[in-house]
Amino acid sequence: MLIHDREVKGIDVDEETRCLHYHSEVDRIAIKFYCCDTYYPCFSCHEEEAGHAPQVWPKTQFHQKGVLCGFCGYELTIDEYLTGSSSCPSCKSAFNPGCSLHEHLYFEV
Repeated sequence: MLIHDREVKGIDVDEETRCLHYHSEVDRIAIKFYCCDTYYPCFSCHEEEAGHAPQVWPKTQFHQKGVLCGFCGYELTIDEYLTGSSSCPSCKSAFNPGCSLHEHLYFEV
């Protein structure tokens, strides 16, 4: 699905990047997977659709844009996302603070 001119792959992705697995009001980000340079709403969507094992973003690459706000389309750097306040720095839309429990699936910790 195209979200703000960016392709987001996944299962039942809506206009704010929610998917079959995570679809609460604040589930509105997609993460660009380091292994394939492709946005997915979640690890499970990548696991089910990508056809390859995921790779986490190395710390040396945290300056790269790798998180998409599903509300406004702003691309956050990984540093912005990890050090932010669970909201988009551009539009202030809330992100799911529970996502921090899964950071190890996406980013080198």
